[in-house]
Amino acid sequence: MPESKSKFLIPAVGAAVVVAGSIAAYTYFKGPSGGSSDALGSAKVVPSTALMATYITTDPKAWAKLQQFGTPEAQKLVAKNLEDFNRQMFSDSNVSYEKDIKPWADSVMIAVLPPNPLKPAQLNLPSAGEPNNIPTNLQQESNILIVVGIKDKLSALNFANKLKSQKGVKLQESDYQGQKIIETTQNGKPTYSVVLNNNQLVLAPEKQAVEKAIDTFKGQSSFASKEGASSILKGVDVKNSLAQIYVPDYAGMIQQLTAGNPQAKQLPPQTLTQLKQIKSVVAGIGIDDAGVRVKAIANLDPQLNKFQYQSSPGNIVGQFPTNTFALVSGNGISRGWEVLLEQSKDYPEMKQALEQARGQLKFVNIDLDKDIFGWMNGEFAFGVIPSNQGVLASVGFGGALVFDTSDRKTAEATLTKLDTLAKTQQINVANRNIGGKDVTEWQIPRQGALLAHGWLDQDTVFVALGGPIADAVADGKNSSLNNSDAFKAVTGSLQKPNGGYFYLDMDKTKSVPLINSLISSNADTITILSSIRGLGFTATSPDKSTSKLEMLLALKPTAK
Repeated sequence: MPESKSKFLIPAVGAAVVVAGSIAAYTYFKGPSGGSSDALGSAKVVPSTALMATYITTDPKAWAKLQQFGTPEAQKLVAKNLEDFNRQMFSDSNVSYEKDIKPWADSVMIAVLPPNPLKPAQLNLPSAGEPNNIPTNLQQESNILIVVGIKDKLSALNFANKLKSQKGVKLQESDYQGQKIIETTQNGKPTYSVVLNNNQLVLAPEKQAVEKAIDTFKGQSSFASKEGASSILKGVDVKNSLAQIYVPDYAGMIQQLTAGNPQAKQLPPQTLTQLKQIKSVVAGIGIDDAGVRVKAIANLDPQLNKFQYQSSPGNIVGQFPTNTFALVSGNGISRGWEVLLEQSKDYPEMKQALEQARGQLKFVNIDLDKDIFGWMNGEFAFGVIPSNQGVLASVGFGGALVFDTSDRKTAEATLTKLDTLAKTQQINVANRNIGGKDVTEWQIPRQGALLAHGWLDQDTVFVALGGPIADAVADGKNSSLNNSDAFKAVTGSLQKPNGGYFYLDMDKTKSVPLINSLISSNADTITILSSIRGLGFTATSPDKSTSKLEMLLALKPTAK
C-alpha cells in the first residue's frame, strides 16, 4: 500500500487498530478480530465485490488474556512496542487511543475491494514516436474499506469535534444518495468517511469505495449476501476470538489480485483449475489457556480435489527421542506422489523436470517411482535432533527419517542400491549393532558415520544423518518424544484424528549453537522467544469437501 494510503486512518480512526497491531502482525493486516455475530452487521455495508474481509474486536477482555503469558521482560517489550506504535500513528496530532477512540470504537472490519485501475497519469503513456517509458514497478493501489462500530455516540461526537480542531486538518463535505461524506485531509493525505445509521463509521482512502458502501447500505448486494459468504460469516469457533478472516471466493480473489498487478504473470488455466479446488476459506485467531490458536476451514470442490485424505495413526512419533526439537509427520507419501504425477500432465515444465529426475536416477539403476516413492505407503516422520559429535559437531544437530511400509522387500532393495552407489564413491559402508538392531553406516575417516539406516521393527525403517542420530533413534532405551511434556503441551490440544504434525520446541531450538548464533545478536528477539514454548500445526479432512487446519503458538504462563 502506498505511503499516502497506509496512514489514511491517522486523521480519523487509525488508532482503533492500535491495540491489535502487535499481535495481528503474526496473522494478517496487523489487526485483531472478534465475534462473528457482529461481523454480519458490518458485512451488510461492505459491497459484494469485496475479495475478503477481516473482522476485528476491540474488546479488552479478549486481549487481556494475553497478560497471562510471557516473561515480565517480554510483556514490557510488547507494551513498549504498542506505545511506540501509538506515538508513531499520532505523531502529527494529540489524539490518544485510550482517551479518544477506545470509549466509542466497538469493532473493526477491514475489507479488501478489487484493485483500482491505474490512472492515465500513473501510466505516463508515450506520445507517438516517443520511446515506451511506462515504469516497470507500477502496481495498482490497494483498495481498502473499513467499517468501525460505534458503541457510544457521544464519545464519537467528541472525537469528531476534536479532529476538527486539529492543526493542519481540512474538512470538506459532500452529499451522495442523501448521505454526508466527509473528506478529511491532513498533510496532503485524504480520508473519506460516512456515518451510516448512526452506529457505523465507514472509512476509505478512496471516495469511490465509500460511495459503494452507501450504495450497499441503500440496498445493493453486500458481502453478507455474496455467494459463499453467508456460511463462512458464522466464523470459526476459537476461545476469546481476536480475529476472523473471510474469503468467500479464494480462486476469484487470487485471480483479481494477480490481474491487478501489472508485474505479475497472468495465471495459466491449469493453475486456475488448481486454485478452484478451494472454494472459500474462513479463519479465526483466539487466545486460550495454551496460547494463541489459529483455526481455518477450507471448503473444497470434491470434483476437483484429487487428493484422497487419510488420517495418520500418530504412532511413528514414538520412534523419536525426547530431545527431538522439530518434527514433521504425515501419511502416504506414495499417494501424494501419484497426485503430483497426475497434476504434472497439465504443467509442461513440471513434467519435464520429473522426466529429467527419472533419467538421472536411471543412470545409477534407480527407478524414481518404484525404488524411491513406491514403498513409502505408510506413516512417516522427519525429525531434527541435537548432536555435537562427529560430522554434526559444526552444526549442532542432525536429522532422521522414519517410514512405515508394507513393502519391505522393495525398501531393502533400494537401500542396497544406495549402499552400492556409496561404495563407488570411496565411502566405507559397514555394519554396526545398536540396541540389538543391525544398522548400516556410511563412514568417513576420522569423522564417524555420515549416514546410517536400519530397521526398527518388521515394517519400520529409518535413515539418519550422523552416527549419533542413529544411536538416538535405534537404541530405544530413552523416553520417546510423544511422552515428553513439551510435545504434549504443544500438540496435545490439537484436533484428532489428523493427518500428521508440524512440531517445534522453541527452548530446545535455542539451545542448538548454530541457531542460537543466528538470534543471539538481537536482544528483543531473544526476549520474545523466551516466552514461546513451541509451535504446533496439524490438518484434518472429515470429508472430501472440507479441510480443517489448526495451529497453536504455545506460550509460557507468566510466573506468579
